[in-house]
Amino acid sequence: MPEGPSVKRFQLLTAPFVGQVVAKVGGSSRQRNLKDLKATRLQDSQASGKNLFLAFGAALEAWALGGSPSPGPVEEEPTIQGKADRGACSLALAQEGQEEDVAQLSPEEHSVRRKQETECSVPDASDAAGDTWKWLRFHFGLFGSIRANEFSRANKANKRGDWKDPVPRLVLHFDSGGFLVFYNCQIHWCTSPAVEPASDILSPKFHRGQALAALRQPTSICYTLLDQRYFSGLGNIIKNEILYLARIHPLSQGSLLALSALESLLDHAVQFSTDWLHKKLAGKGLHYQIYLKEKCPLGHEVMQGTFGPQDGFKRLSWWCPQCQPRVPPEGNDPKSLKH
Repeated sequence: MPEGPSVKRFQLLTAPFVGQVVAKVGGSSRQRNLKDLKATRLQDSQASGKNLFLAFGAALEAWALGGSPSPGPVEEEPTIQGKADRGACSLALAQEGQEEDVAQLSPEEHSVRRKQETECSVPDASDAAGDTWKWLRFHFGLFGSIRANEFSRANKANKRGDWKDPVPRLVLHFDSGGFLVFYNCQIHWCTSPAVEPASDILSPKFHRGQALAALRQPTSICYTLLDQRYFSGLGNIIKNEILYLARIHPLSQGSLLALSALESLLDHAVQFSTDWLHKKLAGKGLHYQIYLKEKCPLGHEVMQGTFGPQDGFKRLSWWCPQCQPRVPPEGNDPKSLKH
C-alpha cells in the first residue's frame, strides 16, 4: 500500500492545483456532497503519514471584493517536507494507518479491508467542514493512487480477457483545463487536517525522543514500528527494510535492545524514507534488501513470518536469522508467530 513517501508524492502532485477552481466533478464515489465541490476553489493540500488532506472554499473571496484579480495556481517546489499544520480529524487515524501492502494480508484480513473501503457519508457537507473551508481526507488503502492530467490505463487483461481501464473514485476537473484523478481510496469529510509532525517520519519536526521512548517499550519491535502514533507514514516495506539495515530481529523486544541499536534503527527509518521519496520524485524504483526476498544480500536464507498483536492485524515480516539474531524476549515467545 502507499506509505509515507508515496503519499507525500501524491501531495506534491496536487500542490500545483491549489488556487484553481473546480469546474467539474466526476468519479464513482458514493460519498455524499462531492458534487458540491463544483465551483469551489482548492485552497490547501497537506500530507500527514498515510493521509492526504485537501481543503476547498468559496471561489469568490476577499480579493474579489477589492477588485483584485483572482490568484492563479500556487506552485510548490518538490521538497520532502509537507506543512506542519493544525487540527484533528474527526475519524481515528492510528488504527487505520496500520493498513499495509497487499502481500502481507490474509484472506480474512482482505475481507475486513474491503468492508473498510465502504465510504462513510455525513448528513451535510457544511456540518463536517470548518468555518470557511471544507476538508476532504483521502486514505489510499491497499491500491490507492493519484494521477495528474492523465488517467490510469489497463496494463493487462482481467480474468474475462477484457482490457478495462481502472474506474476513478473521484475526478476533479479545474478551470485551467487540468485535472486530478483519485483511484481506490477512501474519501471522508473531516473538520480539519490531522497533522502530527512530531510523529511524521518525513517531517523536520519528527520527535526522535518520543519515537525512541516508544521503541524502548517491552513490546516486539515490529509492532511498535507500525504504530502510527509514533511513526506516521511508516509501513510494512519500510519496517522490513530498516530492521534488516539495523540488524534487528522483528520480534526482539525493544526494552532488551541497546540504546545504540534503537538510535541506529531511528536513523535508518528517517534516511530510508527520505531516500525513497527522492527516488519517487526522480522516477526511480526501490531496490529491496530483504522485503519479498528469498536470500539476503549476503546470500543467507531469509525467513518469513506473520506477526501482530493479539488484538490487531498481522503483518508479514522477512528477516535473516544470521544477520538479524533475535534478542531473547522476557517470557514466552509471542503466539502470533507463524511460519
